[in-house]
Amino acid sequence: MIRRLLAAASAIALLAGTAQAETVLHILHTNDMHSRIEPINGSDSTCSAEEEGAGECFGGVARLAAKISELREQIPDDEGLLVLDAGDQYQGSLFYTTYKGKEVVEFMHAIGYDAMAVGNHEFDDGPEGLAVLADGVDFPVLSGNIDVSQSNVLAGKVSKHVVLDVGGQKVGVVSALATDTPETSSPGESVVFQDDADSLAASVEELQAEGVDKIIALTHVGYGRDRELAAEVAGLDAIVGGHSHTLLGDMEGASGAYPTMVQGPEGADVPVAQAYAYGKYLGHLTLTFDDQGNLLKAEGQPILLDASVSQDETIAARVKEMAEPIAELREKVVADAVAPIDGDRANCRARECQMGNLVADAMLERTADQGVPIAIQNGGGLRASIDHGEVTMGEVYTVLPFQNTLATFQLTGAGIIAALENGASQYDEQAGRFAQVAGLKYTVDPAAEVGSRISDVMVENDGEWVPIDEDATYGVATNNYMRGGGDGYAMFASEGKNAYDFGPDLAEVVAEYLGSRQDGYEPYTDGRITVK
Repeated sequence: MIRRLLAAASAIALLAGTAQAETVLHILHTNDMHSRIEPINGSDSTCSAEEEGAGECFGGVARLAAKISELREQIPDDEGLLVLDAGDQYQGSLFYTTYKGKEVVEFMHAIGYDAMAVGNHEFDDGPEGLAVLADGVDFPVLSGNIDVSQSNVLAGKVSKHVVLDVGGQKVGVVSALATDTPETSSPGESVVFQDDADSLAASVEELQAEGVDKIIALTHVGYGRDRELAAEVAGLDAIVGGHSHTLLGDMEGASGAYPTMVQGPEGADVPVAQAYAYGKYLGHLTLTFDDQGNLLKAEGQPILLDASVSQDETIAARVKEMAEPIAELREKVVADAVAPIDGDRANCRARECQMGNLVADAMLERTADQGVPIAIQNGGGLRASIDHGEVTMGEVYTVLPFQNTLATFQLTGAGIIAALENGASQYDEQAGRFAQVAGLKYTVDPAAEVGSRISDVMVENDGEWVPIDEDATYGVATNNYMRGGGDGYAMFASEGKNAYDFGPDLAEVVAEYLGSRQDGYEPYTDGRITVK
């Protein structure tokens, strides 16, 4: 009898031990940092000293490093921790223009990342640009659906997947990159893209054959595609993504829950997480597994890195030191203006203006090889004029200070007319939504009834002006603020198709356009906007 009781007690203890054999994994993650080495303001551009003093800044690598260090201390020793980045560390500020990836290597090391996915903008300076990162860091750089074996600069430097030892537990990390990267960046012909779902499935199968039972997908394909992959690819325990700059969580403006749970092909829910962009938030996803590697629970929230989060003093000092040459870059002469370029607020928010033509023309020329015939720029995004004579990069950034990126999408003719109507909807208030254009002509009557203020909309076609076809679909170039619905352009966000919001910095596009005019840029207006 006693023996039976002892046996039963042993069995109960064994079952209790089994029930308690859980593994907790914390994933701290960033995505789409876009060279925001310094803190940013509420508009996601570099924070000024005045804004910093007023406590109005977010992010920056010094603040990010301090928060990650704090969490390392708080997380129990028997729980695992990974620090991951989902791509697009490159492109978006003068830090990248100045250091071309070397700053990314230095600060990612200082922060202590464990792995990174390749983003499309890591190819903005070709395979050689990505090689700066891949050669410089001491952690794996991943992308499972690109074949770099034929590249003389990248072969052997980008891994398809990796197994990380996290507190004695094997955690597999698989990865995928947006397959339209050849259209949005410059990977070159030697980098071959493969189907993202197929490549992820192959990596999962290989890792499972090695006995790895916890597998995280670190992707740069966008929130929508991440949800599709979660539903399609078996064996994924979570997806940590980037590319779409999606805010998830309980805060205002979020696009969904953090994490977003998607039913996988095997019936279990797969958490999908992303943490906006620019280092404003640090994602913190907590996963709990049983001893068979089955996901039991996924929870967390992005952490807002506002002024309440202190900065790492050593890293902040290094950022300040590296910022000094950027002041010199601002004085770099990039072009010559034959005459002053008028960007006066009163003009650019009420009629065709010279600066509006310059910026819209630059957009159109930059996207011409994509078959884009129309460019639209909000007048409120033009913040200054440029004097006659030498034009510095600092002057261009004064005109375009918001670090907006070039965005492209497709929209019907009817949608374009509605957009122009929106541009005129607050005319009397000189609102910033007034539409400066290229590849378009239109007439605006501010006194007309709502919905009929725009008329005579014409589109340039093979050198001739023809009436816009409301049923046809047109390629449109704009800035990412407007494409996302800013300044009332909700139709761009809701009706635009095949959108890509993360092209080069608009200021750099304009600087290159100005500099390409060998005899100097001559400002002009040509009657593309008629005001009754």
